[in-house]
Amino acid sequence: MVMKHFDRRKFFKICGSYIAALSAAPPASAATASAARLYNPVLLTRNGNPMGARDFEVGQVYIFHYPYVTTPCIIFNLGESTDAQYQLTTEAGQRYAWTGGIGPQRSIVAYSAICSHRMTYPAKSASFLNYRHSKVVFFDENRTRQEKNKIIYCCSERSVYDPTEGARVIGGPAPQPLASIQLQYSDRDDSISAIGTTGGELFEQFLDKFEFRLQLDFKVVDVAQQTVEQVELQTIEEFTDIVVHC
Repeated sequence: MVMKHFDRRKFFKICGSYIAALSAAPPASAATASAARLYNPVLLTRNGNPMGARDFEVGQVYIFHYPYVTTPCIIFNLGESTDAQYQLTTEAGQRYAWTGGIGPQRSIVAYSAICSHRMTYPAKSASFLNYRHSKVVFFDENRTRQEKNKIIYCCSERSVYDPTEGARVIGGPAPQPLASIQLQYSDRDDSISAIGTTGGELFEQFLDKFEFRLQLDFKVVDVAQQTVEQVELQTIEEFTDIVVHC
């Protein structure tokens, strides 16, 4: 079978639209070409049915793939309201606002599960990046020992993110926050849809670096195929063979 050449750079330039530009400074790389971008609106489902906000057990992590069928995201219920706005900065110096969670309590948040340090991600064989609801010991940017619950921990290089504040970096070598997945909540039927991203995206580099592995894992030729209509949530324990803790 002959594969048609896919110009991913051109694809990334034309997909997604600018919806916010919170800094006049020009971006320094393709990874941060826009602080906020719209993609296909996609309904989150579980076992084929819409996953309601009230169905999220506090602390349980779910994996889904958005905005592309091979790019992993995590979503979970923090168990507390996150309605404050935080100002964050990408590695390229672009400022953007994270405006909190969604749902009846504004406690549900979602992030790209691609670590901003070396792009470690939840794979089907093992996941080194995970949300930790209980208290965890880590070292902050000053190498000071800290204890904190409700963090995202990448055990590959020990980068630590705070999901209650837009996944800002609170420890380890990560150079920028995780990109946030924009969620839309319907109080009419309690449903949730993913509609875009905010922050420093790493999708282009990720797809280039792991293309062959992703083709094998997801049985697709075009790893940059966009997710459409709906996407199935799996618990992280269902999705991956080994959940690594550190």
